[in-house]
Amino acid sequence: MSFLQPSGTIIDLGVNIDHVATLRNARGTQYPDPIRAALLAEQAGADCITLHLREDRRHIKDADVIALAPQLITRMNLEAAVTQEMIDFACRIKPADVCLVPEKRTEVTTEGGLDVAGNFNAVQAAVKQLQAEGIRVSLFIDADERQMDATAELGAPVIELHTGRYADTEGAEQAAELERIHRGVLYGVGKGLKVNAGHGLHYTNVQAIAAIPEIAELNIGHAIVAHAVFVGWENAVREMKAIMVSTRLGARR
Repeated sequence: MSFLQPSGTIIDLGVNIDHVATLRNARGTQYPDPIRAALLAEQAGADCITLHLREDRRHIKDADVIALAPQLITRMNLEAAVTQEMIDFACRIKPADVCLVPEKRTEVTTEGGLDVAGNFNAVQAAVKQLQAEGIRVSLFIDADERQMDATAELGAPVIELHTGRYADTEGAEQAAELERIHRGVLYGVGKGLKVNAGHGLHYTNVQAIAAIPEIAELNIGHAIVAHAVFVGWENAVREMKAIMVSTRLGARR
């Protein structure tokens, strides 16, 4: 746990380091080092480090995951597609958490939640294989009751609700999406699931999501990497964590 959240009862920040690797890979250099970014993020208040090993290795590489795993003092949240290659790799590394996500080679970033109900058998097999290695599994899904029912049925204990549509809209449309997420959070908790959230969240839209008291963790990457260009990496992490914690504390009053 970070110094900002010693009791673990407020809200966790998972810092996604994917786009540190994107910047490194743009010139084929060894810098900026995503491993260093992860360790500095921990010192700045991150409660876990999130990274997505994509099938095309567009940012995070296998070597990054292997090098980072023994160095973390918090925990690794490894995002992975539901493929045998990725599940086998995760079982070798044994991160604390694996978040199963949908993945398309043509997408710029993850476009929506995993269709757990439509791919029940494949997802269930992946969950069982990971759990046999002592790995906690979460599923990245939309705030849809059918998907949460399927998640609970196959035995995954955690969901991460996709907040991309909330982040990409504004006004009445955003308010409606926020309400949909809130209903989804309550439904997931009612099914006995730990509920996290993430995607597209930044420094001026995270507040309404962080204020939902049942959300345990937010995973944020691109906004932190972008803000770090101007304020520095550790400051960017500290600012995001402070916003989340102060919002949650304010919502409790």
